[in-house]
Amino acid sequence: MVWMTHDHARRENGVQIGHRGLLLSWDHVMTDDPDFGALIASRICHDLISPLSAIGNGVELLAMSTPPGPELSLISESVESALARIRFFRLAFGAASSEHPVGRGEIVSLLDALSRGGRLRFDWEVSEELTRDRVKLVLLLAACLEAALPHGGRIVIDGAAGRLQLRGHGPRLRIEKEAWSRLHGETGPALMPSAAQFAVAAEMLRDAARPVSIEMGEHEIAIRL
Repeated sequence: MVWMTHDHARRENGVQIGHRGLLLSWDHVMTDDPDFGALIASRICHDLISPLSAIGNGVELLAMSTPPGPELSLISESVESALARIRFFRLAFGAASSEHPVGRGEIVSLLDALSRGGRLRFDWEVSEELTRDRVKLVLLLAACLEAALPHGGRIVIDGAAGRLQLRGHGPRLRIEKEAWSRLHGETGPALMPSAAQFAVAAEMLRDAARPVSIEMGEHEIAIRL
């Protein structure tokens, strides 16, 4: 991207020169754009983790000098839950590389923190390390299962890098058909923000030309990829 001084907008050799002097190569923009959505998600999560961690540290200091009570416990649990959720969002929606692995311990620690105090439990039973982009897709699909389990339950991720399976089981499922149809490559009206994970996961599956198998029962959903 280059800046030039020019007063009129025109196109020359695949280049748009704007009124304010911006010289922009459209060919470059269309073929070499970074994933701005993922970069923004990474930035927001990164900037929120530090102040939340500071609040958690402050609560610990207060607990050392103040008799324990329900107020401090509530704040501490809320901060831990928020930190776990942001770490989850950072891996699921943030920028991801196919070159960098994510340690199994990091994922287990994250999902244990996410499960703590909630009605939904996450179990990571994949023994080997996965690349960051693979973890991103798996966590997005786990978020899809979470949306189908509003009354709680259990999500188990197992298998190996070449063949992974996610199973969500709960007392009562809530299936948003339009959202789930996106994972099969179908199109439709814009999804609600609460279903963003379906759109991002569908895009990743499409870009990787990776088929996905989804089986739904009365109390369980199984995703294989």
